Amino acid sequence: MITFTGTPAGDAAPRLVDIHSHGAVGAQFGHGEEGSRAAAAHHRACGTSAIMASLVTATDDDLWAQVGVLAPLVADGTVLGIHLEGPYLSAARCGAHDPTLLRDPDADFLSRLADRCADLGAPDAIRMVTFAPERDGADEFIAACAELGVTPAVGHTDADAALVTRAIGRIADATGRPAVVTHLFNGMPPLHHRSGGPVAAALAAAARGDAIVELITDGVHVGPEVVRMVFETVGPDRITLISDAMAATGLGDGAYRIGELAVDVREGTARLTGADGIPGSIAGSTATVADCVAWATGVAGVDRADVLRASTVTPAALFPPLT
Repeated sequence: MITFTGTPAGDAAPRLVDIHSHGAVGAQFGHGEEGSRAAAAHHRACGTSAIMASLVTATDDDLWAQVGVLAPLVADGTVLGIHLEGPYLSAARCGAHDPTLLRDPDADFLSRLADRCADLGAPDAIRMVTFAPERDGADEFIAACAELGVTPAVGHTDADAALVTRAIGRIADATGRPAVVTHLFNGMPPLHHRSGGPVAAALAAAARGDAIVELITDGVHVGPEVVRMVFETVGPDRITLISDAMAATGLGDGAYRIGELAVDVREGTARLTGADGIPGSIAGSTATVADCVAWATGVAGVDRADVLRASTVTPAALFPPLT
């Protein structure tokens, strides 16, 4: 991992924004106030000016409790908002989400979560929800998100290109804003020249202005030539760099959890603990957005001005501060 050199305090420092992070320094966002504040403070100390708290798939009761922890942190400006990364995801592309807890989109539950946030002084705290468009009720869920002011994000999907294109179009029409594509390339089928899938649909949508794609440029999730290709294809105004950081960020190798799933971090790479010692799916990153900026410029070779735009201006325009 390359150390980012642009994090000194002061007006000249880039105001990095991370719209997808699960925690740091041993803590998961939503799993207790003290730990959530410590995770946000770590990212802030590493140069992230604003951070979204992302929650992985869990039961409704657990999500209710986690949102209750985070809403006051949104109200006081500690975090930028809450991102529900699931549980409305594809079992075939669940990644580091518990497949036994995946379910179809539930607009009523989302509305009740929004009401809970309002009761806690943060009426707009839930800002983004990732869902798989092939799940039953997806169209109605998009409409419900738009009514609540929540950005629907397409991700962890096994859908074909046509369905993803349709979902992105419905999101843009319903919200009047670009859809977000959760960590492009990860949690979806690989791009194939005879079956472009979500990747082809997302890139085309971003090129025409209907979508903004997340990229995890930590040196693990996406190859350097692919990162360059995305920047050269859609440009920095349609890309937002994210860390997808998990609890090991700021600590090091060892045993951790993401949600309730066990994770082993080895040489900085987090993977689900697999059977018979075989590592499972990648389970988030151990990077900050500053690290991602450094890798995108120093290893992938993307123009620094473009990388900074994709980690400052683009995410800030997508999710401006609530306070």
